[in-house]
Amino acid sequence: MQHSHFDELFQSFQQLKIGVIGDIMLDTYWWGKVDRISPEAPVPVVSVTKKEMRIGGAGNVTLNIKALGAAVHAISIIGKDEEGKQLIDLMNQHQINTDYLFASATRQTTNKIRIISRNQHMMRLDAEITASILPAEELEILNGFRTYLEEVKPQLVILEDYNKGVLTPLVIKEIIRLCKLHHVLIAVDPKRKNFFEYQGVDIFKPNLQEAKEALNLILDDVQLETMKDIHQQLHEMLHHDISFITLSEKGVFYQQADSSRLIPTHIRSIADVSGAGDTVIAVASVVYAATKNVALMAEMANIAGGLVCEEVGTVAINTNKFLQECKRLLL
Repeated sequence: MQHSHFDELFQSFQQLKIGVIGDIMLDTYWWGKVDRISPEAPVPVVSVTKKEMRIGGAGNVTLNIKALGAAVHAISIIGKDEEGKQLIDLMNQHQINTDYLFASATRQTTNKIRIISRNQHMMRLDAEITASILPAEELEILNGFRTYLEEVKPQLVILEDYNKGVLTPLVIKEIIRLCKLHHVLIAVDPKRKNFFEYQGVDIFKPNLQEAKEALNLILDDVQLETMKDIHQQLHEMLHHDISFITLSEKGVFYQQADSSRLIPTHIRSIADVSGAGDTVIAVASVVYAATKNVALMAEMANIAGGLVCEEVGTVAINTNKFLQECKRLLL
């Protein structure tokens, strides 16, 4: 692609409307210094110097989509608690639509507290409920989703599963049915629990480890033929269109019909891999919705995943930097 084509492509993202449904979380960061070991137990004492809250989980996907310039709606169930309010405040600050974010008195908003010193993770504390949402909550989210489809008319919906209970088999099945009815593209970032519930979607994006576990495979070497075989096995069970599999430091693989490719990663200084998968699904979805070009989708998502790994903590893609890297690497 020429430089100007990338400028036009990034401009076109602003025409897109995308919904993200799944497990939205609060990411809390406590930054501090470690100068001594506790006299009470053999653990470091962290003197906390800064606290920061960020949007995590499926919320980080919405953040990345917004950074790319598309309109995005978050569709989920959170807790009726202080963390839930903080999450909604943060999303409103980032102009992420929260009209279809429902608060439940029976749930706790997932909060992952990371304690960091000198850019090293010291500990993570998870406050969460991972049980499936109740039938009444399933109904609430599905009714909200129907309204969203009719009122907003999105081009694409992403199902972002973190196994925290929002995406139940019923919710997954009904959302896929409704998307097909309304001719809306469906992308999925799956987890092990509901892996094979995502029947007939457009983009299925597990990482290699998730795909291997789901198919009971043991393999160490990543080769194109092996990956094509994994796609074939997934396709026989899911009848989906595109397999898009992230391979950690080895890059990404995609297959759509008979077209397939392994794309190696671009060498970067890795600071933190957390949130990279969120960026990859966001970029892949936005690019595919804009172009229907699976090769370009995979190339650009591969670059984006590497870029966010250079930052500490969960961060959205820096769009200007991303645009320059696409021009540099994909001409």
